[in-house]
Amino acid sequence: MITIREIQPADAEQFLALRLRLDEETKFMLLEPGERTTTLPQQEEHIRAVLVQENQTILVAEAGSLLVGYIAGFGGSHRRNRHKADIVIGILLPYTGQGLGQHLFSALEEWARAVGLHKLELTVMINNKRAIHLYQKMGFVVEGKSVDSLLVDNRFVDEYDMAKILAHT
Repeated sequence: MITIREIQPADAEQFLALRLRLDEETKFMLLEPGERTTTLPQQEEHIRAVLVQENQTILVAEAGSLLVGYIAGFGGSHRRNRHKADIVIGILLPYTGQGLGQHLFSALEEWARAVGLHKLELTVMINNKRAIHLYQKMGFVVEGKSVDSLLVDNRFVDEYDMAKILAHT
């Protein structure tokens, strides 16, 4: 059984290990293997900094006592962009394709509505078809395309800018 909950500072070591493993497992995350230099104290401090911001969160997916995925929402820090959050999601390979991404997005959207956010945004490499399918399934639409946005394996990769407006009822 997988539980989704808000991250806590005590999760720092496992969360850092999760992010390092994701860097190794997939080419769809921003950092390459070996590029992440975050220390455990820095990771703990980052988690604490996120938790004190009303419009920021990190939700983790826990299988037993192992963190197997996460979704983070980082809201803007100014009056003009405080209403929206940038989304980052990562799920360990053995846990993909089982609906966990949908559950993480649903939990994040519930949080976003509760704190009064209006818009969720993310970027995705245009060759990441599974992720694009998930994002569209969750109501995200392509708002634009960034050409040659990333350099992956010595090749430039375009990214879609995707977003979802949260209707408040």
